[in-house]
Amino acid sequence: MNETNKGIIATAVGGVFLLIAVIIINNTLSDRNKDSQTINVTGSAKMDIVSDLGILAATVSSQSSSPQEAYRQMKNQLNQALVYLEGKGFKKDVVALSPPSSYDIYEISASGYTTQNVIGRNYSQRFEIKSPDVQLIKAISLEIVSLIEKGVNVVTEQPRFIYTKLADVKIQVQAEAAKDAMDRANRVAAATDRALGELRTARMGVLQITPKNSNQISDYGINDEYSIEKEITAVVNASFVIY
Repeated sequence: MNETNKGIIATAVGGVFLLIAVIIINNTLSDRNKDSQTINVTGSAKMDIVSDLGILAATVSSQSSSPQEAYRQMKNQLNQALVYLEGKGFKKDVVALSPPSSYDIYEISASGYTTQNVIGRNYSQRFEIKSPDVQLIKAISLEIVSLIEKGVNVVTEQPRFIYTKLADVKIQVQAEAAKDAMDRANRVAAATDRALGELRTARMGVLQITPKNSNQISDYGINDEYSIEKEITAVVNASFVIY
């Protein structure tokens, strides 16, 4: 075999090996790219909860030209409020009392401006009750204003309703949201003839605690304290490898 033929055969063999190497490299890169593909999904879960602690606060106040008389009237009104609460099952030792507060009352001039002339004193005192009977707290919040008919100047705050086992529920609802994310990823992978791989990333969104059947949402989360029946919603953003 002459040198020319040997050179042609060598070149051909080298070309075949080069082609095989290119195919192997391309297949390897293709497999790596395929392995590195991910799918991003959002899972969510919602649970109903019922408040197990009610809190109600109110304030009685009185004013008079005499500081002593204003304070005496305020204490008398507070005692009437405490008697009312005792009739509802709240003894005096379970009613939380804030320190009394007061301020001067200034004379208003004929032109509507406040003068420096003190003409009286206002005294007020805030009290608060708590109970696991949330329906009782709700009822009292609606009824206690009737003390006005007895001369008690009482102003109530909006009752608050708390769910005290929230820490346990948060873990449960977040786990359900993560499971929902995986279920969604599995369905998408199956629909595209792919297989779901390991979890790459997961990020918990803020919890939304809202009145039941509410569509409220906030980027910073919501923590409703004014509804007895609530629902807690958790969101999880996750990414999975797909093959």
